[in-house]
Amino acid sequence: MKTLFKSSLLLLFLLPMSFFAQNVVSGTVTEGATGMPIPGVNVIVKGTTNGTTTDFDGNYTIQNVSEGDILTFSFLGFATEEIPYEGQSTLDVVLDEDQATLDEVVLIGYGSTSEQDATGAVQKISPEEFNQGAVVSPEQLIAGKSAGVQITPASGAPGSGGTIRIRGGSSLSANNSPLIVVDGVPLDQRGVTGSRNALNTINPNEIEDFVVLKDAAATSIYGSRASNGVILITTKKGKKESPFRFTYDVKASVGNIMDKVDVLNADQFRELIESQPNTDPSLLGDANTDWQDQIYKTAVGAIHDFTATQGFENFTYRINYNNTQQTGVLKTDYYGRNSLNIALNQDLFDRSLKLTLTSKGIIENSSFADQGAIGGAIAFDPTQPVYDPTSPFDGYFEFRNGNTTNDELRLATRNPLATLEQFDNTGVVRRNITNLNAVYEIPFLEGLEFTVNAGFDYAENEGSNSRPVTSAIVAGDSGTFEEYFNINRNLLLDTYFNYKNEFSSIDVDFTVGHSYQEFYQNFTGRFFNQTSNQIVERIPSINRNALESYFARASFDIDDRFLVSASYRYDGSSRFAPENRWSGFPSASVGWKLHNEEFLLNSGFVSELKIRGGYGETGNQEIGPNYGYLGIYTPSINGANYQFGNQFFPTLRPEEFDENIKWEALKNWNAGIDFGFFDNRLNGSVDAYYRQTSDLLASVPVPAGANLTDQLVTNVGETVSRGLEIAIGGDIARSENFNWSVNYNITFQENEITALSLGDDPNFFIPQGGIGGAVGNTIQLWKKGYDPYTFFVFRQVYDTDGNPIEGAYVDVNGDNAITEADRQPYKKATPDYFMGLTNTMNYKNLDFSFTFRGNFGNYIYNNTQSNAFLGAATNTPQDYYANLNTNVLETNFVDNQYFSDYYIQSADFVKLDNISLGYTFPFEEVDFRTSFTATNVLFITNYEGLDPEIFNGIDNNFYPRSRNFVLGLSLTF
Repeated sequence: MKTLFKSSLLLLFLLPMSFFAQNVVSGTVTEGATGMPIPGVNVIVKGTTNGTTTDFDGNYTIQNVSEGDILTFSFLGFATEEIPYEGQSTLDVVLDEDQATLDEVVLIGYGSTSEQDATGAVQKISPEEFNQGAVVSPEQLIAGKSAGVQITPASGAPGSGGTIRIRGGSSLSANNSPLIVVDGVPLDQRGVTGSRNALNTINPNEIEDFVVLKDAAATSIYGSRASNGVILITTKKGKKESPFRFTYDVKASVGNIMDKVDVLNADQFRELIESQPNTDPSLLGDANTDWQDQIYKTAVGAIHDFTATQGFENFTYRINYNNTQQTGVLKTDYYGRNSLNIALNQDLFDRSLKLTLTSKGIIENSSFADQGAIGGAIAFDPTQPVYDPTSPFDGYFEFRNGNTTNDELRLATRNPLATLEQFDNTGVVRRNITNLNAVYEIPFLEGLEFTVNAGFDYAENEGSNSRPVTSAIVAGDSGTFEEYFNINRNLLLDTYFNYKNEFSSIDVDFTVGHSYQEFYQNFTGRFFNQTSNQIVERIPSINRNALESYFARASFDIDDRFLVSASYRYDGSSRFAPENRWSGFPSASVGWKLHNEEFLLNSGFVSELKIRGGYGETGNQEIGPNYGYLGIYTPSINGANYQFGNQFFPTLRPEEFDENIKWEALKNWNAGIDFGFFDNRLNGSVDAYYRQTSDLLASVPVPAGANLTDQLVTNVGETVSRGLEIAIGGDIARSENFNWSVNYNITFQENEITALSLGDDPNFFIPQGGIGGAVGNTIQLWKKGYDPYTFFVFRQVYDTDGNPIEGAYVDVNGDNAITEADRQPYKKATPDYFMGLTNTMNYKNLDFSFTFRGNFGNYIYNNTQSNAFLGAATNTPQDYYANLNTNVLETNFVDNQYFSDYYIQSADFVKLDNISLGYTFPFEEVDFRTSFTATNVLFITNYEGLDPEIFNGIDNNFYPRSRNFVLGLSLTF
């Protein structure tokens, strides 16, 4: 008992002494070159997990520090400082840039380099430059941020993906999208069946950076899939020796459509019908319905992110959970996402073996709205009511025979709201992308590493769609039902050696390796066959193809002035016959770092000046799901069975094939200059390129009997594209409290088909660009000497007041008759140039940014107006009338004039794409940030339609994008 009493007294005595022994240290961490504070610096007691990070002003406070401890200050891009603690309560630290670290910040294929040592057209886009807001699809982050990269945003459907084009694309019928590589795993360029966007698996909040490889000197290491550029996406990882941090981030959004299609209101429509001869005004109703108001609503959404991360000396982890829910502006449209992202890093054997595991799991839930309601809302009679108590169609008004029977008018427009609400179309996608990367430093040769990169991308998609028997859209006496199940699998194994070393004044970097990737798709399902009145199982459709590759690259930095790099990839694809299966893709590039020459080394204002040039070859083998060189038989679908007596039997249909089909081949020349002045306060680059695609994969007509179809995908023709890309960035203000940076890029481009026909006919062309109004009508063409998105129209004749004269066109060939020969190529949908402008400002803890984008020199075909002619409303074969675009009041066209260039309208625009305001409240233990963002804010355009930013240049029943307002809150401790 005495012993216990004495021990307790001793503990009570020592307890306050322990408080005195543990000290608190605070201070500020600043940048050596500018004196500016550095937020996010890791401050840790070496050998422990006791640590913190600096706030927005570079301030930190760390507790429980004892004399003799070593404080470690580390931040990416700066040399780590280790300072012994000697009892001081205030410790200010200055960090200097670590050139060795900065030299390893840009990823390239199967390796990395620095921006100053890159000889190809390579650009890195970091989080500080990303667009803000409730971003669901990753490509939205970099819209307008990179010269030569055009990202056309998705439609207004929630979760939908945009169209990405790097240097305009290079093919006609083959895939024109860039290769996307996520943490070392190249994604299937065909996408994932059932997913609104294949990139939605990657949580935008977890992206560390994008690296865009534009020219063939940079992309040819990826060979057969790199003809349209490469985008490398790196996701966030834990940081070594960083304390435990937990972040909760939420973004809540609301959005509404910006405008509606201009159609006649009820009064205008009644007046028009009553003014036309041979019409029956008694068919009109007594209502005044705005059908577009009926199908659109306010979209709401929320994105929640929970992130935990911590770093030790040899192990780091980062775990993120994301929940996304968004409704569309079109009623019944919904997108939901639950994803789990894990990143683990482990160093073993005295850091000679580095293991990295990343895994992204996602479950997407979608309710797909019937977008046919958009066209229905434009065309439906505005004098009719939404509901009819006598209607057998669940109470929705529908046109009926004599408006008294229960039989719908089959050719009449369907009730747009019923089209949405009587349609059940849901789908679930379960997907996982996992990558294990192991890098081993070979002990017997300094600088030699061996890398194994194994990954898989697996997705399952299941869903169903149905309509009840009470829907007027359903033909017959039964409803519709379809159920489907699909599997997408992508397996990857890369192995390669990398050797880096310095010999005298020459730095060398060698890479050699092997890659194997296999793609598998399986489509199955069942449906209700109205002919047999039974549920019928679909015959499984299986597609499988593989790529095997050998690659090598050698790079030299001579005297820190001259750069030389060359690569070669040898690819084999199972899509082609054995004799055409393999092809090689070489590249070579050089650079000259002028800023390291003696005459500029001490100039005082030149920070960087490098000229570079390169040549490379890439290919394209994305020709669709089938093997183009094999004869394949496809099972018949519903309604295509063959009848023997009273029984119907499925058939096998032979598909077209070309046994000699082979790679598209692309040659690319690029010359560029990178510059930076006044400590890089002004910096930028200029690139000029010339690109030629031969053995073009295109769908072309073939003579009757020459194949099993009248259209065949084969190698025919050439395209040429050329362009100039300019990017300029500058820091207008740099100070401790206020910073202002501006980045601007502009791209001039020109695409041309230089050969197309297998023969010598100079007038040969292939119709393209289907339009609404009549089956088979097209408004564009492929023809030698023209852009692939060129319109094909008659030249309209106007009266003295500038009004179009119906049916009057220019007689181009002078034969005194208007025939098909008078249709001419005219204007194009691709812009002559496009630009992006980003401003970023911060004052202390307040930050503000905005992004403008613009397209110029492109045109659009206004199909919503070309469908507006009096006959479309009055010359109906049954007892109903269809609404029209208000443009009919200007033209008074009686019959359709689909091919008049009157409907080819300028699509130039400038758009305030994104504007964001945020404030960070730094506290000792917790950082709290709030932000407000508006997206799709403002359009400046003369286009008469709903939205000029439509990728293919044909405006027909476009799902409108919404203007969104987003409130964001973030809590970190």
